[in-house]
Amino acid sequence: MSMNTVPMRRGGLGLVLLAFVVVIATLAVPAHSRAQPPERVTLYFFWSEGCPHCAAAKPVLAQLQDRYPNLEVRDFEVRGNADNQRLMVEMAAKSGFRAGGVPTFFLGDQHWVGFVEPTTGRQLEAAVVRCLADGCPDAGAGVIGPASAQPRHPEPAAQGPGPGAEIIHLPIVGDIDAGHQSLAVTTLLIAAVDGFNPCSLWVLSVLLALTLRTGSRRMIATIGLVFIFVTALVYALFIAGLFSVFTVLTLAPWVRTAVAVIAGVFGVINIKDFFWFKKGVSLTIPEGSKPGIYQRMRGVLAAADSMPALVSATALLAAGVSFVELACTAGFPVLWTNLVAAQQVTPFVFVLLLALYMLVYQLDELMIFGGAVITMRATKLQERQGRLLKLVGGMVMLSLAAVMLVNPELMNDVRTALLVFGGAGAAALLVLLVRSLVLRFGPRSGTSSDDVQQPLHTPQSKTGD
Repeated sequence: MSMNTVPMRRGGLGLVLLAFVVVIATLAVPAHSRAQPPERVTLYFFWSEGCPHCAAAKPVLAQLQDRYPNLEVRDFEVRGNADNQRLMVEMAAKSGFRAGGVPTFFLGDQHWVGFVEPTTGRQLEAAVVRCLADGCPDAGAGVIGPASAQPRHPEPAAQGPGPGAEIIHLPIVGDIDAGHQSLAVTTLLIAAVDGFNPCSLWVLSVLLALTLRTGSRRMIATIGLVFIFVTALVYALFIAGLFSVFTVLTLAPWVRTAVAVIAGVFGVINIKDFFWFKKGVSLTIPEGSKPGIYQRMRGVLAAADSMPALVSATALLAAGVSFVELACTAGFPVLWTNLVAAQQVTPFVFVLLLALYMLVYQLDELMIFGGAVITMRATKLQERQGRLLKLVGGMVMLSLAAVMLVNPELMNDVRTALLVFGGAGAAALLVLLVRSLVLRFGPRSGTSSDDVQQPLHTPQSKTGD
């Protein structure tokens, strides 16, 4: 008995000592092995005025702050603040990428560019929960100092028409929410004005006039459809290229000023053409290019015996003419793509808007083409009509350029966009009225060119047409 008791006592003492060591080790683990969760976690949010995705992100961030009191959201508006733009560029460089758009989020060692609900919202919440539980580095350390003021709570953005929504009733179009559908309306209006372009209308009318001499509706339909499709494709690719450039440069303040100045110059030149058509600098097809265009048109007709050859010749003609007349048409695409890029739309939304733009842009040419096929007669664009189109287009372009210089966010509201275009139209009517009064009651020296209905352009030679 006595021999067995001693080992048992020694074993019991060992168990007590082991338990004591385990308790001490357990108490020491939190202090030395596991990092305490931080008291607060900071999420950095870079956004811009007029950005729909930024607006969609704000209510989500507000909900996160309500759900997690230890989350601090620090937001920085970049469009009107050069310092905030610099901070965004530096934080992006620190995270290993190049800043190129908003909204942009930074949390710990992660970042997000763009906002797609609900995917991005869920990713942000998961990252917040992880940082609050395990801790994460401050994304702004070394770039952004401690907040000098109380963190601002992102204000929820209105989602869809609510009690305070402004609804505008438009004929045919229907009800428009003035705060949420301005981009589509602006696209429709700009494309409608851009579509009535004297250069493209002249080329199509001359081509149809030459084709009508064959007396074949099949040939007219083939040439007209191929020509309209290829010119639209080239124009769409040109617009898409502009959008890609402006998407990268949208944060640079000088881009908006440069676009506004270019558009303003185009507008002034078009208005000048109304008074002094093709005198001095003019946004028309150069005279030196016209003989080549006529020759290519005749080449199209010469290929009429073979459908593949006819289609190929028409496509080459359309592509070549598109590049020649680009100076006539570039003003509105430059303005429109800059406005769309500033809204930070997704590629899918841009494609939809571009499709709307091209559909409206081609409507007048499709109507001229359809009329030619049905009636077997071509409509010729007269110089007086071309001058009028130049005046209206120039006024609209000048108005949009002024808005971009003052405050491009004005175009985010349907009511303001309609006022801008309505004001440009009223200015054009006023110019027409004043000029008409001057021509009627002022001193006359000869016949005004407006009194003579002559084609905008006439082929130099019709021999062999």
